[in-house]
Amino acid sequence: MAPLQGAQRMHAQSLNCAAMKVIDLGRCDYEATYHAMQAWAQARTPETPDELWLCEHAPVFTQGIAGRAEHILNARGVPVIQSNRGGQVTFHGPGQVVAYPLVDLRRLSVHVRGYVHRLEAAVIDVLAHHGVQGQRVTGAPGIFVQLERAVPGSSALRAGVESRWAGLGKIAALGIKVSRHCAYHGVALNVAMDLSPFDDINPCGYVGLKTVDLATLGVHTSWRDAADRLADRLSAHLLPPVA
Repeated sequence: MAPLQGAQRMHAQSLNCAAMKVIDLGRCDYEATYHAMQAWAQARTPETPDELWLCEHAPVFTQGIAGRAEHILNARGVPVIQSNRGGQVTFHGPGQVVAYPLVDLRRLSVHVRGYVHRLEAAVIDVLAHHGVQGQRVTGAPGIFVQLERAVPGSSALRAGVESRWAGLGKIAALGIKVSRHCAYHGVALNVAMDLSPFDDINPCGYVGLKTVDLATLGVHTSWRDAADRLADRLSAHLLPPVA
């Protein structure tokens, strides 16, 4: 089933649900899913229940709305897709859980910064379950880990990297789009994937930043388990306040 058709069908099934509906799209095409999110967000009304789409993409580089071409060092035949989310370039591929909350921020009573904080909190919760301490970096959306603590002898530095990234690795990227107070796009958590494509870009626009996954940190879990845990924590953090 094509992602767009699946998303439309599942949306129709979810209209009578009071709480956020979690939809597993499986392995799906990035560009088709991106356009499906746009269409869903444009069609929703103030009464439309929020949804959370979970998926895994085939290898693809995605650029944010202000993405700069120089941050792609060598695409090596991997498709590069321009999107309307915030941020710079990142990579999606098998072994990564991608979560797309389709959320009305007015219903949550939060502004964009508070929403981003909740997405990050959900990832931090998932990492904590596996004994990994995730952390935020001011001005850099996403979640990072201290590599020297997690992987003794590891270095997070490559040539030319900014000093603020010393000892850090990025494990989850975050980028959103807000239209009519409703958010889409979301967060990608690296579970167990081929990380080499990240060497061909400046991840999220940061020169030399190391990218890691749970497997790098010695955590061996399935995509399914990581996806379920992330969905659980996102659903909890994105629960609207009781009137």
